[in-house]
Amino acid sequence: MSSQQSIKKVLVANRGEIAIRIFQGCRERGIETVAVHSEADASAPHRFAADESVLIGPPSPTESYLKVDRILDAARETGADAIHPGYGFLSESSSFAQAVEDAGLIFIGPTPSQISSMGDKVRARKLMEAASVPVIPGTAGAIDDPAELQLESQKIGFPLLIKAAGGGGGKGIRRVDTASELLPAWERTRSEALSAFGDGRVYLEKFVSPARHIEVQVVGDGRGSVWFLGERECSLQRNHQKVLEESPSPVIDDEVRSRLRDAAVAGAASIEYRGAGTMEFLYDESSREFFFLEMNTRLQVEHPVTEMVTGIDLVGMQLDVAQGMELEHDPDLPRRGWSIEFRICAEDPYRNFLPSTGQIRALRIPHAPFSRIDGALREGLEVTPYYDPMLAKAIVWGENRKSAIDRLMALLSRLRIGGIHTTIPLGIELCNQGWFLDGDFDTGTLERWMADRDKRSSAPDDMQLIAAIVARHTLSAARSHSTPGIPGGGKWGMAARIAGVRGNLS
Repeated sequence: MSSQQSIKKVLVANRGEIAIRIFQGCRERGIETVAVHSEADASAPHRFAADESVLIGPPSPTESYLKVDRILDAARETGADAIHPGYGFLSESSSFAQAVEDAGLIFIGPTPSQISSMGDKVRARKLMEAASVPVIPGTAGAIDDPAELQLESQKIGFPLLIKAAGGGGGKGIRRVDTASELLPAWERTRSEALSAFGDGRVYLEKFVSPARHIEVQVVGDGRGSVWFLGERECSLQRNHQKVLEESPSPVIDDEVRSRLRDAAVAGAASIEYRGAGTMEFLYDESSREFFFLEMNTRLQVEHPVTEMVTGIDLVGMQLDVAQGMELEHDPDLPRRGWSIEFRICAEDPYRNFLPSTGQIRALRIPHAPFSRIDGALREGLEVTPYYDPMLAKAIVWGENRKSAIDRLMALLSRLRIGGIHTTIPLGIELCNQGWFLDGDFDTGTLERWMADRDKRSSAPDDMQLIAAIVARHTLSAARSHSTPGIPGGGKWGMAARIAGVRGNLS
């Protein structure tokens, strides 16, 4: 393995948790770092996690984090020779990647053409079909007129999905169950796609249900060599947005995993993919078949669960590949144990996920073996309405799925973020649901469970959550009596869990 170019200073064109994570990766390689920030983020933790920082505009993302010229000016001003986009914002913008390269800087990610090809969902389907990757039955191209819409819908059958060709991140998707809903849904999706992505093209796809959402992490060196780093289970979603992820998946066995590996590596290698990327699939448990959904040409929010089970630093690999490192062709990389990540957002999960803004007035981050909180948190931090509500990620590892769930429960029960509402109580609730403990769910399970729960009761009070924790603790103790290494055992651990729950409800 050899490097063709050396990166000395990286500017991260992002904010919050992911910016801090990338700064850590750079620091381990002796690379200097630059943060950019808006006026609203003048005191944000990511600004002070870098060696230097540059103000790039007002609070609105369209006037700061999405301003390509200001980001490039910041790179020139500080002498940065590379830019990492993180995730969100400009991370999947081929025009941004091109502007970075045109400025003579290194873009830490795929090539502009790879971002463009895989960002166009219609084109991506065609490329994957050519690489013999199974795709969901759907239209070969975008649907431009009502007559074609009616004809293609009859071929596919209902229910079906109308999807934005230029969409991503779970957005630009509408389910249609009957022929009478088709035309209005098509018109609305086209309008929304044009507004959100600047591209009004949409296509049709068969709605596969029940199904699992399975991701495959890959890393390519841009020369055709691709590493397979296992799969992630991402089926627990609300409005197509992930809530909890884990690796491996509780339903993927070695035979299916081998086929997933072959498909993902073939797909990424066919475009000589460069950097970290995620091949997303829908998996039908009954038939044991999977279908390509899309490829995310960036680092995923949930990348830490892959790092935990493989021991591989994905941010570090991005930096190494960007410097020209060549990869051995598709090695058999070992994976060990189980990892789970829960997204902690500034939302009230018992009031239809109403965004919660304000000041973090109290903060307690617990420390325990094989458990971590990735975030950009501090007491006194002002949570504003300008950006994504995700504050942090609770990440755990265990020898098996049960021990990972126990650790997640312990971690969330001790975590205190006071002054705002967060989704922490939802995570605690999930850890006590039989269907989750058994791994028996699909992409629609979370929303069905939440709808049923909302009919039965309102937000759980202190006693409800305490009772749930006690029941979970008792069940765990009955199964194993005691499990060395799992934090939170004994009466003092129980007291800490209860205190944590009360704090998170305040």
